Amino acid sequence: MSSYNVALNFEDGVTRFVTCKTGEKVLDAAFRARINLPMDCSDGVCGTCKCRAESGSYDLGDDYIDDALTEDEKESGLVLTCQMVPESDCVIAVPASSTACKTEQSRFTATVSKVEPRNDAAVVLELDVDATAPVFLPGQYVNIDVPGSGQYRSYSFSSAPGQSTISFLIKRIPGGVMSTWLESAQPGNKVELTGPLGSFYLRAVERPLLFLAGGTGLAPFLSMLEVLARANSQQRAHLIYGVTRELDLVQVDAIEAYAAKLPNFTCSTVVADTDSTHPRKGWVTQHMPAEALNDGDVDVYLCGPPPMVDAVRKYFDDNGVKPNGFHYEKFTPNAAVRTA
Repeated sequence: MSSYNVALNFEDGVTRFVTCKTGEKVLDAAFRARINLPMDCSDGVCGTCKCRAESGSYDLGDDYIDDALTEDEKESGLVLTCQMVPESDCVIAVPASSTACKTEQSRFTATVSKVEPRNDAAVVLELDVDATAPVFLPGQYVNIDVPGSGQYRSYSFSSAPGQSTISFLIKRIPGGVMSTWLESAQPGNKVELTGPLGSFYLRAVERPLLFLAGGTGLAPFLSMLEVLARANSQQRAHLIYGVTRELDLVQVDAIEAYAAKLPNFTCSTVVADTDSTHPRKGWVTQHMPAEALNDGDVDVYLCGPPPMVDAVRKYFDDNGVKPNGFHYEKFTPNAAVRTA
């Protein structure tokens, strides 16, 4: 019997996955997982369970009335979860908070397997998952409890979903809570994680992609690139990786390896330091080729510190650039809370 994973993305950034059996409706699978999705009639009459399917294939049948879901709404990707039967893995945006649906964030335990410094800029942290490999969407993040501190920090997965070892690219901050702990962390140490979280993730790939990464904002793109490579994607994609100093350029070997795996993937690096000898100096917006923007028929993904995100958004506004899709995430390295 076939089954499909359905990601339920709630308004507060929490993501929960449910498994739909063959012929099972999403609403029923959610209830079986004790997730109370919005509903009233459950018969395709009221429209209360209306959500948006962001990816995947499914069947809505014809047992609902037009007042509950119009043809225009259906064409735009809206669905009734009480009627939706997945025919592949799907992603659904739920217009309600996880607390309103009486569910909560998932927590799991992992074991440190590797702590690998990259120059003085970052640390690669690899964790072995003690139980079932966590399910997440490429680009999402988790909260990692910092042992002994009573605090947590948020980091994007740099590994692809479905692996028993997960990895993160963590900025080194002198005196930082996580950075201080990583200085003495050893293989075998246990950590607690909460997630996955976030609305920044790779959507269905239907047009060229432009990835814009700032510093350790590279992490989610490594996850996305691995997913694209596994799918043998033929879609055109370009990554621009901007940093402050040359020493901040890490994982470049991993990025370049994807150029060999993905026939239509290209990448470039940019260093802001004007004293650098790097061939491309300045800001990401100064090295954005017109062909990568594809006259707006492009999906742009942007992850970096707030000044970079704001600068790219201003550049798009000032130059009349209107990408078909524009997904971004800001992060502050020392903060426990991220915004997207």
